[in-house]
Amino acid sequence: MVELAPSILSADFAHLADAVQAAERGGGTLIHVDVMDGHFVPNITLGPPVVRSLRQATRLPLDCHLMIENPDAFIPDFAEAGADWISVHWEACRHLHRTLQLIAHHGARPAVVINPATPVDFLMDVLPMVHHVLVMSVNPGFGAQEFIPFSLDKIRRLRTLREELGLHYRIEVDGGVAHETIAQVVQAGADLLVAGNAVFGTGRAEENCQSLLRAARIAAGEMQPA
Repeated sequence: MVELAPSILSADFAHLADAVQAAERGGGTLIHVDVMDGHFVPNITLGPPVVRSLRQATRLPLDCHLMIENPDAFIPDFAEAGADWISVHWEACRHLHRTLQLIAHHGARPAVVINPATPVDFLMDVLPMVHHVLVMSVNPGFGAQEFIPFSLDKIRRLRTLREELGLHYRIEVDGGVAHETIAQVVQAGADLLVAGNAVFGTGRAEENCQSLLRAARIAAGEMQPA
């Protein structure tokens, strides 16, 4: 089933709990938490204390996307703070296999992320050990960017590999997911959809989640058009 992961990067941080709860009412089934360090990407966002506060505000899984250098040093803190899923970038990990093992050791579900310029086939050896693969469909670091079309080829490749290898990882997409792009993303094979500006940008998170999910599920054949 296609799921929507509202990204709090675009939410009002002064009313974060309210924003998360509105997204949940709208059908969001996990909360995407973008962690940026100002080194791996050109922005700084939040850390484990905010994750700990979010853990008290929702029962939904917290999907923590670490856009940081040296993620091994911070994985234990994010897991202890309440992260359910932790994803790390192929580009940031010197020893990716070890890093994914570390995530699992601390009780979170491990995932790997690839930037737009990174080929899917670089992940072949770790695909059996990840819960999901996150395809960045924009260059990471900022919200409200335009979707990069060749990301669809990566999604299709991941779907094909999953079938050929008999694996069960999920395919997540982050960047430019909105009403204009959501159908083609789902039809390519994505089943976890990260949306930030499209959910929170207008201040109507509940309604936006409902309409995005409806469009996604119609595209996936899970719901009939009205």
